Amino acid sequence: MTPENLKEPHWPASIALLVCAGLYLALPNRLVVGPRWLLPILIVLPLIPLSLRKNREADESQWVRATTLTLIGAITLANVTSMALLVHHLLRAQVSAGRSLIYSAIAVWITNVVVYGLWFWEIDRGGPHRRANGEVIYPDIQFPQMENPKLAPENWRPHFTDYLYTSFANGTSFAPADAMPLTLRVKALFMAESVVSLVTIAIVAARAVNILH
Repeated sequence: MTPENLKEPHWPASIALLVCAGLYLALPNRLVVGPRWLLPILIVLPLIPLSLRKNREADESQWVRATTLTLIGAITLANVTSMALLVHHLLRAQVSAGRSLIYSAIAVWITNVVVYGLWFWEIDRGGPHRRANGEVIYPDIQFPQMENPKLAPENWRPHFTDYLYTSFANGTSFAPADAMPLTLRVKALFMAESVVSLVTIAIVAARAVNILH
């Protein structure tokens, strides 16, 4: 039996996916490729069978992890596409249109933070189902509580909110804060998130100066 404090609940990640779907629906047509309802439908439908089980546990089927990774990948691709279109339109838009695009940039940035929080949660040490099993696996991300066990209860494990905070810190400072990437794959994820965040913030900041003037 998996200890209760090691179990990984489904609901935080499910809410994060729904937030991404909602933010995508809020984007203007110029920042969306294809039918705007397609990505939200692809996100919401798999959540129904995924949510039938309360926790991510060691005996879960392989399709659960494969489906989750596919969803995260689809959201990442869609958000990067929206970012590219956003940059294109922000550089060419008139002031009146620029204001609405800046609001859209906020949605793109929030999605970027949420989706990379999901990536970190799903990748670190083989995913939540393997962490729930208590397997001894080399970590992809080093949290302070792992380095100094006195900072946390016994058998502490990072949960989704820990990964979301790590993503937020990386997306605002463009560098790791308290949690450090250790493996090449997670370093690549940190770098990819920082690039999207930096481009979005830099272009929006530059455009905002023009609008305010």
